[in-house]
Amino acid sequence: MDSTIILDVRHLQQEFHINKELTIKAIDDVSFTIEKGKIFGLVGETGSGKSTIARTVMGIYPPTNGEVHFKGNMISNKKRFRDNKNYTRRNIQIIFQDSAAALNPRMTVAKIIAEPLKINNIVKGKKELEKKIDSLLLQVGLDSSFKSKYPDEISGGQRQRVAIARCIGMEPDLIIADEPIASLDISIQAQIVTLFQQLQREYGFTFLFIAHDLSIIRFISDTVGVMLHGKMMEMAPTKELFENPLHPYTKALLSAVPVPDPIYERNKEILLYDVASLPVDGDMIEVSPGHFVYQ
Repeated sequence: MDSTIILDVRHLQQEFHINKELTIKAIDDVSFTIEKGKIFGLVGETGSGKSTIARTVMGIYPPTNGEVHFKGNMISNKKRFRDNKNYTRRNIQIIFQDSAAALNPRMTVAKIIAEPLKINNIVKGKKELEKKIDSLLLQVGLDSSFKSKYPDEISGGQRQRVAIARCIGMEPDLIIADEPIASLDISIQAQIVTLFQQLQREYGFTFLFIAHDLSIIRFISDTVGVMLHGKMMEMAPTKELFENPLHPYTKALLSAVPVPDPIYERNKEILLYDVASLPVDGDMIEVSPGHFVYQ
């Protein structure tokens, strides 16, 4: 496996100044890397800073401090991002949680998928465009009959498949999936996660996969980062993190994961984590190869 680093986030900080008295620190000194062809799972409760990281990497929010490197080039600097905006936005694509809001309701599925292909000159001619759209729909499990449909005429799961088709049509080096299944039914969630895995295996896509469901993260990710209040609490290969969690917050999260065993569920102990015990000026310490814990 090619171990080229696609995304390298270094000491990222993101603050939002609400007024003179109030500043919210949404991301506080977060660092991680994603290798080519890997899926990095970012997990944490609502408000932990996961989506802010996604938007900062995309360049929607300029970082307060720290650096974001994409394929060896720093893109967090405003001037550099502006100079490389077209390249960066073509090669980093994002899939949002709310597919209904992410798709233009006045455009058909065919036009939604075709728009970025035409803007970026990825296809030449109408015939090649039609062929590309059919191929992309097929890759995400839809047929050509969907081309004439509008977003409000299809289900939530089908809309998300259209959003994925639009995204992979750009053949990006990095796909950011920002809670892409949170608004879907459980049965549809499994189908979409399986689709992500299939695309990763077949085409070697690299993912930053954001979710609050630990079961999904365990199923899909190669490496997992656990966030709380804008800080990274623990980061390790998936198997290592789930079998040997070290931070008390990670242990508390894992203790609450439902298990399909009624006897175990009845008797299990759910651990609690006191946020007040979180060190203000801690650091991520590598306790074993690839396993980092905030202390």
